Amino acid sequence: MSRLDGKRMVITGSSRSLGRDFALACAAEGASLVVNGTNQAALSAVVAEVAALGAPVRAVLGSVAKAEVCNELVACCVENFGGIDVMVNNAGIVRDRTLLKMTDDDFDEVIAVNLRGPFLCTRSAALAMKKQGSGHIIQITSASGLVGNFGQTNYAAAKAGLMGMMYTACQELERYDIRCNAMWPVARTDMTQPLIDQSGKTAAELGFGEPWEVAQGLVWLASDAAARFNGQCLTFNGMKTALWRSPSEEYIRQEQQAITIDELEEYYAELAPIPVYSTRG
Repeated sequence: MSRLDGKRMVITGSSRSLGRDFALACAAEGASLVVNGTNQAALSAVVAEVAALGAPVRAVLGSVAKAEVCNELVACCVENFGGIDVMVNNAGIVRDRTLLKMTDDDFDEVIAVNLRGPFLCTRSAALAMKKQGSGHIIQITSASGLVGNFGQTNYAAAKAGLMGMMYTACQELERYDIRCNAMWPVARTDMTQPLIDQSGKTAAELGFGEPWEVAQGLVWLASDAAARFNGQCLTFNGMKTALWRSPSEEYIRQEQQAITIDELEEYYAELAPIPVYSTRG
C-alpha cells in the first residue's frame, strides 16, 4: 500500500518547478490530484505526467488570486473524487526589489497570489472539509517568511502571513478535525536559481535540494504518518529536516504593579538583544 492511497489532494501552482515535483511525488504514492497553473501548455504536460503514473488527475487553469478559481479547485476535487483530504497552498510569484524601490504593484501582485490566494483556497477547502468531518491544509512558506530576506518585502510579508494564517486556522478548525501545517521547502527552483547562479556555488553547496528530493517531505507531511502533527512548520532540503518553533516569549518579567520606564531601562540594560536568526549562518 502506498503512503497516500485514498488521499484526495489539491496542489496549487503545480504545473512547473517544485509544484510539479510535489504533484508527481504525491501521484507516485497513490494520491488523486487536482493540479493547477496559469499556463495551459505546462498544465497539460503535468496532467499527462501524473496520468502516466496511474494516478487520477484533473486540472484547473487560472490564478489563485481569483476567488472563482480557488472555489473551482475545491469543487473539482469534491465532484470528481468525492471529497478533499489535503489542500496544498504552493502557488507563488516574486517581484523582487528593495523596499525603497518597490512599487505598489510589485507589492500588491505578490500579496494577491502568495497570501490572498492561500486564504481563498484555505477558506474554500475548510468549508468542504468541515462538511466531511476532516481534512489537512498545508501552507508552503519560505525562509523569507520566517526570518526575512533582502529585496523581498512583499514576498516575506506574504509568507509570514501564511504562518499567522496557519496558527489561527489551527485554533479555529481543530474542532472540525481539520489540521493545518506549514512546510519550508529548501529546493532549487525557478525562484531560487537566480540566487544560485549569482553565488558562483552549486545548489547543494548552498543547501538547496533538488525538487524531487524535497518533494519527499511533502509526501510525508501529507501522509497518515504525520497525522499527529498540527500547527507545525517542517523545513526540508532532502538532506536536512527540522521543525520550527513558533514565536515565544523570552526574558519574561512579571510584576504586581505597573512597570515604570525607569524600571524598563534598568531591566533591559542588563539583557542582550535576542539574535535574529539567519539562514546564512
